[in-house]
Amino acid sequence: MSGFRTLLYKEILRFWKVLVQTVGAPVLTALLYLLIFSHVLEDHVQVYPGVHYTAFLMPGLIMMSILQNAFANSSSSLIQSKITGNIVFVLLPPLSYLEFFLAYLIAALVRGFAVGLGVLLVGLAFADIEMRHPLWILAFALASGTVFACMGILAGIWANQFDNLAAVQNFIIMPLTFLSGVFFSIHSLSPFWQGVSHFNPVFYMIDGFRYGFFGQGDVDPWLGLAVVMPFVLLLSLLTLAMLKSGYKLRH
Repeated sequence: MSGFRTLLYKEILRFWKVLVQTVGAPVLTALLYLLIFSHVLEDHVQVYPGVHYTAFLMPGLIMMSILQNAFANSSSSLIQSKITGNIVFVLLPPLSYLEFFLAYLIAALVRGFAVGLGVLLVGLAFADIEMRHPLWILAFALASGTVFACMGILAGIWANQFDNLAAVQNFIIMPLTFLSGVFFSIHSLSPFWQGVSHFNPVFYMIDGFRYGFFGQGDVDPWLGLAVVMPFVLLLSLLTLAMLKSGYKLRH
């Protein structure tokens, strides 16, 4: 397991050395969203009874930050290693595919959680939010972060250059997160778009995470977990299969 610990340490140190860029900048971005939307809509929108809009917005921003940064960490690490050629130093040691996978996964979760915690701490200056069901918060954060970390590993393996990775972020990751109910409840949408939202797995991630804070959500959290967990299993197995095949890594 010494190889696993070394690779995990290397992956965490990779983003920790540039903390302002990898953690500080995403927290600032979330803060700007919070300032703009809360200033415009605080006095005009109340999604849940007794919950101010700024408080409603906070869990969505936290989860969005976790997901985007978990994806960014694993994908950027792999594409950088492939382009610079130092991926060979990760592939040569006698590491199992599971150790390789877990090191990248855990590092991505650490970065995602670090950014999410930063957004939470900054947001407490603007809204009082309580955590009524902390186990739901933890469950959805871990499961959803795992899904996006796996997506990042898969994107990093597939991409040949940074442009490929940017395309995934701009045309898949951003639409999935922005149209998932971060800034609104789907009950404010027309029936057609409510139906469309139910096909977006990120909607269940954010709604279940938000339920942990307020005890209220657009769908039952058990349903949300039932939707998210198959993605965790499927993407984890697919990632392990890709690593084992050596696709675009060993060939």
